[in-house]
Amino acid sequence: MTAFVLAGAQYAPRIGEVAANIDLSEHWIREAAAAGARLVVLPEAASAGYVFDDRAEAERYAEPFPGGSVHRAWSALAAELGLWIVGGVTERAGERLYNSAVLVGPHGHAGTYRKAHLWNDEQRIYDRQDDGLPVFSTPLGEIAVGICYDAWFPETFRSAALAGADLLALPANWVPVPGQPDTVPVMADMLCMTGAHSNQMYVAGISRTGTERGQEFIGRSLIAGPEGWPLAGPAGPVADELLLAEVDLIGSRPARHHNPFNQPLADRRTDLYRSGPLARP
Repeated sequence: MTAFVLAGAQYAPRIGEVAANIDLSEHWIREAAAAGARLVVLPEAASAGYVFDDRAEAERYAEPFPGGSVHRAWSALAAELGLWIVGGVTERAGERLYNSAVLVGPHGHAGTYRKAHLWNDEQRIYDRQDDGLPVFSTPLGEIAVGICYDAWFPETFRSAALAGADLLALPANWVPVPGQPDTVPVMADMLCMTGAHSNQMYVAGISRTGTERGQEFIGRSLIAGPEGWPLAGPAGPVADELLLAEVDLIGSRPARHHNPFNQPLADRRTDLYRSGPLARP
């Protein structure tokens, strides 16, 4: 039996309060474990908050991973509870500074992903990564990691799927999109659902709540199945909430990869597609 419970914890980290954020994350990780979860996804920037004034302020709260207090706390929890954690961290790597998300398992640090697509002020605070879009092998399945704005690029989902990912875990700090109609799901949820459907994989987009230094966050966390439909969520816009969904990353592979009607990965026409850079205005 390869099915397990996947959890997403939607809550509001506190800017610059690393110790308090460790306590907050521990609360939600233990809540998820009590509900039977084997994998818990936390929001983006869960370690230190998000709306920094500048790079210098972000550096004050950044930690190496592995090696810092967040690493020690999450590793201890994963070992004690026998589960896996994906969570956003403000990472210091030598002289470089990243908006990162890490994967921690019962045996410790299993992988780090550094945000590829930097949004707004992130471009003046964080360094750009050149590590690519890795997929991490676990007993639960093949897990890729993205962060928030990465979901606005179909290449994020497609690159993960082509590398064999069963799940894209997407810690996020989603904000309001101008002009969003009340009659349709929020843009982030539509992107996650579409990415899941067109790449035949699970997607867990787990955002935060609250307002930080005047920036509103919209919650609306979502776990989508490989057909694109929600398995849990969307969560509300305000309340802290734990999403739970039973998933089967490994056992679902035959059905996902051998759909008799369509196979969006196998049916691609790479001979027709164009690729290349487009200058940023």
